[in-house]
Amino acid sequence: MYVLALDQGTTSSRAIVFDETGSAVGLAQQEFQQLYPAPGLVEHDPEAIWETQVATARGALADAGIEASDLTAVGIANQRETTILWDRDTGRPVANAIVWQSRLTADRCARLKDDGLEGLFRERTGLVLDAYFSGTKIAHLLETIDGVRARAERGEVLFGTVDSFLTWRLTGGRRHVTDVSNASRTLLLNIHTLDWDDELLKILDIPRAMLPEVVESSGVVGELDAEILGASVPLAGIAGDQQAATFGQACFTPGTAKNTYGTGCFLLMNTGTEAVASENGLLTTIGWSVGGRVTYCLEGAVFVAGAVVQWLRDELGLITSAAEVESLAGECETTDGVYLVPAFVGLGAPYWDPAARGTLIGITRGTGRPQLARAALESMAFQSRDLLELMQREANVTLSSLKVDGGASANDLLMQFQADVLSVDVDRPQILETTALGAASLAGLATGVWGGLDEISAGWCLQRRFSPDMAAGVRDALYAGWQRAVARSLAWAD
Repeated sequence: MYVLALDQGTTSSRAIVFDETGSAVGLAQQEFQQLYPAPGLVEHDPEAIWETQVATARGALADAGIEASDLTAVGIANQRETTILWDRDTGRPVANAIVWQSRLTADRCARLKDDGLEGLFRERTGLVLDAYFSGTKIAHLLETIDGVRARAERGEVLFGTVDSFLTWRLTGGRRHVTDVSNASRTLLLNIHTLDWDDELLKILDIPRAMLPEVVESSGVVGELDAEILGASVPLAGIAGDQQAATFGQACFTPGTAKNTYGTGCFLLMNTGTEAVASENGLLTTIGWSVGGRVTYCLEGAVFVAGAVVQWLRDELGLITSAAEVESLAGECETTDGVYLVPAFVGLGAPYWDPAARGTLIGITRGTGRPQLARAALESMAFQSRDLLELMQREANVTLSSLKVDGGASANDLLMQFQADVLSVDVDRPQILETTALGAASLAGLATGVWGGLDEISAGWCLQRRFSPDMAAGVRDALYAGWQRAVARSLAWAD
């Protein structure tokens, strides 16, 4: 039995075929263009998302040496919060997608805060009022594209996060759905009732008619149009990428946590059936819904993690490939006091400062390429410590280990520094493609490929454990320097 996972990310589309043992047997990946219409704004062409995702799906099947008719199911994991509006009749987007990283609606969020509405949004959605999320992006598009609001009110223009857009296209326009994990990232879903919240819709002036149906994360929601891959296959699993990775890491018990090092960095901790409220900037989010049972998580988000390595490559030209950063950083044992705060689009938790900007500080005449590369890697670890310290306090849990995944988790230098700066074991699994594996697992659960969570847990295997090997005094001094650097980056755009 085979399951195809569509892993639609921020900078690339990927597709992986898994067999019933959870092993990847076919893979394809394509990057697509990032659009930056103005400083702090990020967009995608939805057609580029679609075209690269279909191409990689076909490529993964070819790499596995199978046909679509050999698949038991398809699952989707996707970049979250990215907002797409499209025409119901034609399926064509009415504008570019506004990406989760974009700060386009920061001013709108500030006005909502000034109106005293943040408490209401937090209580209903578990989220902070920030441009990160989809709701204010939808409101912006409705206000700025002529004629779209009236059409949306008639249900002629639809909204969806990337999972919803892909599902619409994959099913030939027959299914307009999103799963609870993606819906919980919109500022529109009441995470306690699991339904769109009419009061919040009214505040943001968003018509309910344009919203997708909210479904479970594991369950058959439709059949793929046979023309796309060559056969009709059940679409049976959907989850936002970070929730999918948490599921793929088998974090099924309260208190277990994972950190994904992708374009951003995302730390999620399972809190079970309880939606734990945060008082200090963490997000309360839905992890997944399986068999009628909802699992909640606490989440901390770092907006720029692996993207800082892309910046070194594409904008500074310090490296020619992302893989070079580890060897370059390894040419020095320390940064010699250099800190890079990659607040290119503001800072997420626990700061939530859209006006923060990237800061490189501590430079001396002896600072060179190795120190900059190492400072870039260390910035991911420092930002993750910011999140983990807060999360442990909020959940009243002390972690003994942290599961890691994502592209940058293959970097041994970074993982060792992460263990050192956290003073906890960092566990890297044999299968790093945990986002795709999570999507496949959700789809496989719904179609009988796997019998239950215990079977999925049994398949998780440790590849390497990184244990702390840094003196407490050194660790504390390094982190204090990071906090000083962050303080200088805050409110810069103001």
